[in-house]
Amino acid sequence: MSRLRIYTESGELIKDITDPKEIAEELQKINVLFERWRANAPLKENASDEEIINAYKHEIDRLINKYGFQSYDVIAMTPEHPKKDELRQKFLKEHTHSDFEVRYFVYGDGVFYLHPNDKVYILHCTAGDLISVPPNTKHWFDMGENPNFKCIRLFTTPEGWVAEYTGSDIAEKFPKYEEVVNG
Repeated sequence: MSRLRIYTESGELIKDITDPKEIAEELQKINVLFERWRANAPLKENASDEEIINAYKHEIDRLINKYGFQSYDVIAMTPEHPKKDELRQKFLKEHTHSDFEVRYFVYGDGVFYLHPNDKVYILHCTAGDLISVPPNTKHWFDMGENPNFKCIRLFTTPEGWVAEYTGSDIAEKFPKYEEVVNG
């Protein structure tokens, strides 16, 4: 189940939302797009990247037309991935991008932490969720110690996004994936 929790920078809980429409409305206030998508055809658990793209092509095309995305792909992360620990540490540091960061969770889950102002928005994304973090928005991501997800990513530049780290330690002050998901 998708869940948005909003905190002060000092860690005081302000809001806790599980209704997808309310999550979308709250995130829209900080220019973050949140949607729930459905495939236009049933997908098998072992669906190929091409089958996944085809099942969501109508949604992908809609975002391409609206935002000018130039490329997209499918990425998978599993507990067996040889660089999972290295990648987790990289994503756990607060950063920005000059490009959108768009993820649609085909299966699995992950936690986005958004820090656009004096609040921290913790969004647990699950299968069916799309999040689009606008350029230059401070954020970080936690996929947990044993990540298991598949996502569609969209990019406005062929190179994809490049992280610009803020140097802030704020990410260390908030709960990690395991506590967010199980807490």
